[in-house]
Amino acid sequence: MNYLLLAHGDEKRWDAMSSPARALFEQACLANNEAMRESGRLLAMACLPRSATTVQICKGQVAVNEGPFVATNAPIVGIFLIDARDLNEAIGVAAQMPQVQSGSIEIRSMENFAD
Repeated sequence: MNYLLLAHGDEKRWDAMSSPARALFEQACLANNEAMRESGRLLAMACLPRSATTVQICKGQVAVNEGPFVATNAPIVGIFLIDARDLNEAIGVAAQMPQVQSGSIEIRSMENFAD
């Protein structure tokens, strides 16, 4: 059975770390990723930037907000990996998805570290 693991980062804790501590943490993450990959457990991974764009429908209009945090208690109900020319095209795709009618869709660029 496959599982999706969502890693959350504490920005205050990250900002409080010294440069050497950050480097050690990053090395530990890379070593763990490699160990999981070699064991066959890691199927795919990607790092998400801190920035995001959120698309919602408000009063029948598409609303685009900058930021990764949505003011909602709604759970994540799906994830989609899309190919888009740029952020504007990704916004257009998200605005046409039926799921945006009952919640919001957060858009983040992905930097793939799997290879």
